[in-house]
Amino acid sequence: MNLTPKQLKILQLIRDCRVRNGYSPTMQELADEIGVSKVTVFEHVEALIKKGALTRDPNKARSLSIAEGVAVPDESRPFRFPLVGKIAAGYPIEKVEDRDELDLLDVVGPRPGRNGALFALRVQGDSMRDEGILEGDYILVERTDTANNGERVVALLPNGETTLKTFFREGDRIRLQPANPEFQPIYVKDCRVQGIVRSVLRKY
Repeated sequence: MNLTPKQLKILQLIRDCRVRNGYSPTMQELADEIGVSKVTVFEHVEALIKKGALTRDPNKARSLSIAEGVAVPDESRPFRFPLVGKIAAGYPIEKVEDRDELDLLDVVGPRPGRNGALFALRVQGDSMRDEGILEGDYILVERTDTANNGERVVALLPNGETTLKTFFREGDRIRLQPANPEFQPIYVKDCRVQGIVRSVLRKY
């Protein structure tokens, strides 16, 4: 897909905002981030939609999202994944923050990487301890908004907090199950799945 540098940046900003907040940035927020006019951002967004990189619900605000099957370029480089922020594996934290980049070679050495729509988060807390996910670990997360029972997910709660737990849908509610008896399950009517954990990385 032939994208300009600013279009690539817009994809990254939309991806990061949806992971942190569950919704996309406004045109003005995108314009402020990349230092162009709102009109210019609108033109870039329309071009990305025509190229099949973005989708939008015309009847909803903040509804821009990465098209299914499209990997943001920084999600597809061998050994490197965008480090979007931190994820609570204890009590939920307000949001993930401090966008950076995780170089897989710095974490696990020269091993084959995986290409795909993955981003990285650093774990805070030990509520997933008994599944081998410890504080300070990095998790590689496949970007998706759906999950099956028993999958470990990054979930955005209704109050805007994010957490790492095992996902279970039970009738009209969702149980987000920790893997540590010191923590209680979180029960919600609904939550937004931001991704599914595909790998855990630890540096000794």
